[in-house]
Amino acid sequence: MSAENEILAWLASQQDAMLATLREMVDTDGGSYDKQGVDRVGAQVRRFMEAQGIPTEVLPQRKHGDCIRATVEGGDGLSGGNNRQNIVLMGHRDTVFPKGEPERRPFRIEGARAYGPGVADMKAGLVMNMFVLAAFRKFGGAPGPLVALFTGDEEIGSPEGRPVIEAEARAARVVFNSEPGRPTGGIVTGRKGGVFSVFDIEGKAAHSGGNFEAGISAIGELAAKITAIHALTDLKRGITLNVGLVSGGQSVNTVAPWAQGQIDLRYVEPADRDEVMAKIEAIIAKSFVPGTRATLTIKGEFLPLTQSPEARKLFDLYRDAARETGFVPEGEFSGGCADSGFTAAMGAPTLCAVGPVGGRAHTPEEYLEVASLVPRAQAMARAILRLGPG
Repeated sequence: MSAENEILAWLASQQDAMLATLREMVDTDGGSYDKQGVDRVGAQVRRFMEAQGIPTEVLPQRKHGDCIRATVEGGDGLSGGNNRQNIVLMGHRDTVFPKGEPERRPFRIEGARAYGPGVADMKAGLVMNMFVLAAFRKFGGAPGPLVALFTGDEEIGSPEGRPVIEAEARAARVVFNSEPGRPTGGIVTGRKGGVFSVFDIEGKAAHSGGNFEAGISAIGELAAKITAIHALTDLKRGITLNVGLVSGGQSVNTVAPWAQGQIDLRYVEPADRDEVMAKIEAIIAKSFVPGTRATLTIKGEFLPLTQSPEARKLFDLYRDAARETGFVPEGEFSGGCADSGFTAAMGAPTLCAVGPVGGRAHTPEEYLEVASLVPRAQAMARAILRLGPG
């Protein structure tokens, strides 16, 4: 039996094992700011790899989950360097949910779907990557070194993970990012970029009844800035601005001495980023309420995923591999951001959302189509085999 047939047959037999691995991951806390929880999920990854005879390297991170790099030799047996040999499988371990969420709604399967925090976004993709790596470790056949990267802070813009991802991309022949497959069964070939920032406003406190005129309202300034920032939205160009979190004030009977807003900027074209950020900076610098002062801080950022000619060839190769497996995915554009934008910007042909199919991410209704676990793993394995020698 050929290595390909052995890999596909073994993956076909692993659904129950995949689900058991996924259950343990979903039932482990791992919000982006919960470093200990994200690292506990990392320990589960490392235990699996060790059991499969796959070496791992831990790249420590100070604030967020450590990055884990697992490798399986293939092709000429070399890994790393600047000659773009590596076939990279990528995913993040963190979720958007608060601490204790797995206890409130643990992993469960109802009918054809599995539920739980992070079940699709993106712990199922991690499990898929782990089993694909294990299949190539068992049966060989990889046309080049396989590298699986498991990061820990994607949901907040990868502030620590980005340099690790970009370093990996420099040695990547191709990148498969196993974010959840779209509810349609499609994969993502284009994404918006995003900038996540915070602006802080300083005013002056005063009693709102007895000394109102001595106060300078930071909340009044916040309202004016929000209106101006939202006015930068240009739907025709795919540019959206959303001040999604606000806070401020001392008490209802005090003119607000401080306020804060958090901005989500999304854009399509790389050149739009600097144009819109310059306009935001001008709004923050302007005092609509005389006497207020404000500062702007970028907290996280994603680059857009754009489809190069090489990425288009990779998509065609993947679609052919998927067709052999039994499904035909379309390439879709997403307004959401992901780490795939970083690898594409480094010149690595990148596909995103090649993971198992799911939907309603970031909500209590998040789900995974259980029947997609094995076919998506097989399609990835076939695509890797079809790459041929590097």
